[in-house]
Parts: sequence; C-alpha cells; structure tokens
Amino acid sequence: MTLTPAEADKILADNFAPWVLALGLTVEETGERHAVLRLPWSDSLARDGGGLSGQALMAAADTATVIAVSAARGAYGPMTTVQQSTSFQRPVIGTDVLVTVRVTKLGKRMAFADATMTPDGAQDPAATASTVYALLG
Repeated sequence: MTLTPAEADKILADNFAPWVLALGLTVEETGERHAVLRLPWSDSLARDGGGLSGQALMAAADTATVIAVSAARGAYGPMTTVQQSTSFQRPVIGTDVLVTVRVTKLGKRMAFADATMTPDGAQDPAATASTVYALLG
C-alpha cells in the first residue's frame, strides 16, 4: 500500500515548516519505494548569477526524501535527517527541477535513499544527494 500524490501533498502541507512550504514543492508521483516532486523555478530562489541556490536544491531533496520514505512505509511517521551528502553538477537557470528519490533500504529504525535533481526536460541531473534518515515512530 503506497501513498497517492494527493495524500503525499497533504503530508507536505501538514508537517513542514512555512519556509519549506514556500519552496512550492508539489508531488508529481509516488510509488512503492520512490517519489517525484517538482521544485518550481522562482527568481526568489536564485543566487547571484541567476542559478538556483544549492540550499533550495538541498532542502527539496531532503523534503522529497520524507515523501519517498512515507510512500515506502505506506504512511507518514516521525523521522529526522541523520546525513545528507549533495553533489552539484551544473547550474539550473529558469526552469523547474524534478526531484526523484528512490529508497534503497528501509529498515525498522533507519532509511537510506538517493535523490536525483534534474531540470525539467533535461536528461542529465543538475545535482544528486544521498540521504540517511532515522525513523522515530
């Protein structure tokens, strides 16, 4: 049993801080061990030089991981980030980013996932992240 995108959007609305909600993330897809979220382009998220800020991409990956882990578990439960390692490969300018997260291991107390952040319409990612979460409940 996995979450629908509408159920996952409700998890976002009910459980995240206002500054995370201000990113404008929406759930595009959920599956048994994955989720895809859209980070819409916004000039307010761009850094000097016009590229999307790394902080916005990292927050999007972190948030999308919560949705992917929730989808893998069949429901939202308390969890917290233990580790996130992000690699930036190229800038994102003027386009939305699709954040695809795949849960690689789901245990009773820990979850591991990989995120790929790809500009909409592109083949190659702009950034990747590896995350580890502690499952608290």
